[in-house]
Amino acid sequence: MRILTLIGLILLPLQMFAQTQTFGGLIIDEKTQNEQSEVEVTITHKETGKSYVTETNDDGKFRFSKAPVGFYTLAVTDKDYVKDPFDFEVTATHKPNLDFAISPKVSWMWNWGDSGEQEHYWSHFVAKIIMIFYFACLVLILFYSILQLSLAIAYVRNRKNKKAAIETQPKYDPNNTPKVTIQLPMFNELYVADRIIETIAAFDYPADKLQIQVLDDSTDETKDLIAKKVAEVQARGVNIQHIHRVDRTGYKAGALDDAMDQVEGEFIAIFDADFIPDPDFLQKTMPHFDDDNVGVVQTRWGHINKNYSILTELQAFGLNGHFAIEQGGRNASGHFINFNGTGGVWRKKCIADAGGWEHDTLTEDLDLSYRAQLKGWQFRYLEHVIAPAELPITMSALKSQQHRWMKGGAECFIKMWKRIATTKGVKMGDRVHGLSHLFNSSVFVFILFLSLLTLPILHIKDSFSDLNNWLQYGAFALISTVFLAYYYWHSYRDKKEKMSFFVFIGRFLMFLIVSMGLALNNTVAVLEGYLGIKSSFVRTPKFNVNKKSEFKGNKYDKKRLSILNLGEGFLFLLFGYTAVNRAIYGDIGMVPFHLMLTIGYGLVFFYSVAEIRHANKGAA
Repeated sequence: MRILTLIGLILLPLQMFAQTQTFGGLIIDEKTQNEQSEVEVTITHKETGKSYVTETNDDGKFRFSKAPVGFYTLAVTDKDYVKDPFDFEVTATHKPNLDFAISPKVSWMWNWGDSGEQEHYWSHFVAKIIMIFYFACLVLILFYSILQLSLAIAYVRNRKNKKAAIETQPKYDPNNTPKVTIQLPMFNELYVADRIIETIAAFDYPADKLQIQVLDDSTDETKDLIAKKVAEVQARGVNIQHIHRVDRTGYKAGALDDAMDQVEGEFIAIFDADFIPDPDFLQKTMPHFDDDNVGVVQTRWGHINKNYSILTELQAFGLNGHFAIEQGGRNASGHFINFNGTGGVWRKKCIADAGGWEHDTLTEDLDLSYRAQLKGWQFRYLEHVIAPAELPITMSALKSQQHRWMKGGAECFIKMWKRIATTKGVKMGDRVHGLSHLFNSSVFVFILFLSLLTLPILHIKDSFSDLNNWLQYGAFALISTVFLAYYYWHSYRDKKEKMSFFVFIGRFLMFLIVSMGLALNNTVAVLEGYLGIKSSFVRTPKFNVNKKSEFKGNKYDKKRLSILNLGEGFLFLLFGYTAVNRAIYGDIGMVPFHLMLTIGYGLVFFYSVAEIRHANKGAA
């Protein structure tokens, strides 16, 4: 009897596994509802642990032949599709129906691990680190937008006070006005040198109280052109000197500093070569030095060639934000502002007291502004006084200008942050806004890093359900865009045309898109500034054109294909592919952001390439 029982125990499982069944199913795409071929399917017997693998045919059907009966787990092991594993039973009399839908793996870089599983420890750990950096970028961009919002609110609140201040501003008295020296720093300004000299010579200001210095570092025929023009103006009785240096030590800051011992005036007005200030500029600005503590009076930049192209219109849009909200809002709140390098007037004593012009940064104006205000000097900003200037009309010129501004801002932050944070007598609000002002250029670093981080973030979203819940909170970043929209809405300053809200939204979005496209160029500049990588002062090429029909080229606007251009082209393709890939499969959460990046980098890249091709044709 015992022998029979033992034999039965042995034969029972053998009998069970001797029973087999043939079964299968149909797989369709969850999004398209189309049958999917060549999809790998694996079933694993729960008792024996043995696995069986097959794949679907052209009709989306798969089949397992003579599989032992029992309980199984089915998993899609295909590299292109995902399906949560599920259990089913096979008996001698029951064939399971295994028809089901699968979801495409939208991730196309690498597989981070199974959804919700913790066994992939290191991929899960790396995903958390990436998320920390991702949210850090979002928070820093939000902090930037909040500070900009606060300036916009201060600007709006000060509107009534601003109107009253204009009506009660100090009056110009030609008999009691001080002597002013006007400095015109130039370097190879062949196309605009004549214009700026004639413009300043025509100033409506007492001749005996006006001195003009042309600070010329030119190395080409511009120096002869300037010498001829200065001699012509001198012959008309104007007090003007041509100061030519044989080297560019310190660049613009060096030229300004070297000429200080020849300055005759108590005050110094500075204009770059592309400006065309009105004849009554000094009449409008000099009365505001009625307080001996006022060290600088800065005016708002106008735009001579705003309507030249969409590129110049977007530049005007952005600069209006700075000159209305940033300068106006900071001035209204009593925070530090800055001399913008041109279109303003300095008290000579203020320059000396602050330590003079230094050339260890590319933005000597920003540097000296903070040194002076930390010494207690007051700055005044006159939004209603406009100094018209030329905007860069080519992408290469714009990128060169942006590079200098962004790198110089980073250099000034490294140089000045400790002084701003520790100087006694500075209010906390002034410290916060001062530090954020110098740190502003870093927002492009955050934008670039954030955009790149969204790529692994998409994989984290696909791979880890527990982390995916946290990613939903990233939507709060959208409020940053709302804050910036408020900022730029109130900065619109061209009163000659009315902008509807819908036109504004279009312009605002286009401005954001192009700003994103410049993120790589500007990030490189900011990182160079923080790392202390020195470079020469590359001045922005001037063109002296207001209409496209007037443009005949510019020998200073150098154009060549660079690694940076190739990087912008690569990012155009990368984000474009990601946007299309996600949109096809219905995961559209980040598609708008990636589309904006695609358009932005595409515009910058193709604009640059088109200019290079045009320049090469002209050279040929």
